[in-house]
Amino acid sequence: MSPIARAACAAILLALPLVACDEGPAENVGERVDRAAEGVRDAVDPPSGPVERAGRAIDRAVD
Repeated sequence: MSPIARAACAAILLALPLVACDEGPAENVGERVDRAAEGVRDAVDPPSGPVERAGRAIDRAVD
């Protein structure tokens, strides 16, 4: 196995536990970014009626 392939495999094996964890600083930051993007979407493209508003609320509650 070439040194580059060996280094790539090692990097993947070391990064896998960080990606697989459910909670952590990166996960928390990602959730905050998602919520901010949803707020921007509501400001730019507000729900057109009560059904769409309810659908967005359900989507946010499930995520």
